[in-house]
Parts: sequence; C-alpha cells; structure tokens
Amino acid sequence: MQRLQKIIANSGYTSRRKAEEIIEQGKVKLNGSIAKLGDKATSEDIITINDKPINSKPKNIYHILNKPKGILVTKDDPKNRRTIYNLKALKNLQHLKYVGRLDAMSEGLLILTNDGDLIQKLTHPKHDITKTYHLRTDPVLTKQHITDLKEGILIDDRKFYAEITNKNNNEFDISIKEGRNRIIRRVMENLQYKIFQLKRISIASIKLDNLESGEIKEIPEPKI
Repeated sequence: MQRLQKIIANSGYTSRRKAEEIIEQGKVKLNGSIAKLGDKATSEDIITINDKPINSKPKNIYHILNKPKGILVTKDDPKNRRTIYNLKALKNLQHLKYVGRLDAMSEGLLILTNDGDLIQKLTHPKHDITKTYHLRTDPVLTKQHITDLKEGILIDDRKFYAEITNKNNNEFDISIKEGRNRIIRRVMENLQYKIFQLKRISIASIKLDNLESGEIKEIPEPKI
C-alpha cells in the first residue's frame, strides 16, 4: 500500500505537494469516501479527483539534470551534505530515481526517472551503454596516451578502454562503456594528469546539450 499523495503524483496528475493540497481540500475520494492525508491505497482501490477517476498505474516520467559541481548524487547523506535532491529544480520530483552516479566534483548529465526497465537497461553491464564525458586536464593529453586508452590500459587487473574525440589543446571528450567507481579519475591520475573539469555530456542517445548547470528538463521516453 502507498500513501494517496504518492499514488496521485506517480500517476502524473500533479506533484506530491499539490496532491496533498487537493486531499486537504476534500477533492479526493477513496472508494467513494472523501480521503484524508495519511490514507493509503492499492491498485485495486478507486481514487477520484473531483469525481473523475485517475489512472493509479504510475506514468513513466523522464527528466535530465545538469548536475552542478560540488553536490552529491544520493537520496540521503548521513553527514547531511547537499545532494541533488536539495536542488530547487527537483522539489516536486523527489520520487524519481537517478541513473548512474557522478562523484561530488564531477558535473553534467544525470537521468531521473521512475522507469525501472530503463534504469536496468542503462546500468547493467551486458547492455554495453556508451557514456561520454568532457575533460579538461593538465598537462595536455599526449598522442601516445590516446592510443594507449584505445588499446586498453590495465586497471585493477582489468583492461579499461576509452575513445578520445574532439581534442582541443587540453580539452577533449572521452567515451567509455563501463561503470567502475571513479574510473576516469583513477585512470587519468594513473597517467599523471590533473583533472580540472569532468562533465558527462551523454548517455547512449541522451544528450545534455545546452542545459544550464542545476537545470532540469523533461524529455520523451528515450529509445535505447
């Protein structure tokens, strides 16, 4: 069983906060009786708003976020540090789950959704999903290291492969198909590079484009 306001929000009718308001206003009925905050329901119950039934099956929702540098990608932090869920843009989207992680000092593309199938498809290694990041380093990445990354560098007894594109002085894009924790930072540090910027710009066909830092945008269901 779930609280009514969560069911209403997941249906796509409105946000959870607005759902709480319309429940308090007496506009919501549960099985024909006026509902109150705290009521719970299942998929078998009939929920109406202004006497019109809602689809209690959750509507799949997809958003992309440009994560700012300096905040955590987690739902709760025991040290009470700032997380993506503290961002104003996510105020009414607390029920969505993030796809993948970015460490605190990294920035860029995060996908937020309630679509479990998409989350599994984007995160399970068997699907071989390409993720691309924009990096700025010191010193400039050498031609030899570009070749080494393409041919594979041994990290923790396992080869790491990456494709380097759009190189311009000390900036470049790096595309990978794995998700080991902080793997790009570990590889670049191993090659004696200091990273000044690490920004994810795409996951599969989903691109960050010109979304500003801290902004969120709803997107159609991705075709992966």
